[in-house]
Amino acid sequence: MGYVLRVRLASFFTGAAIASFGGLYILHRDYKIAHQSFANQMKNVNETLDGRISALEKLRQTENSKQVEATE
Repeated sequence: MGYVLRVRLASFFTGAAIASFGGLYILHRDYKIAHQSFANQMKNVNETLDGRISALEKLRQTENSKQVEATE
């Protein structure tokens, strides 16, 4: 009876370890996908913000050059 109990316990803990490993793998993969998605969203926000800033700087430069021409 002791041998059967040891085999059952070993099988239970082996199954629990495999299930834990599988769960951790799935969680890790989900974390990586979420991180990559968030990084892409932030990259897109930064690119659009940089574009807006560049457009405003160009507008400011053209306004400054018009003011300089008007004063001359």
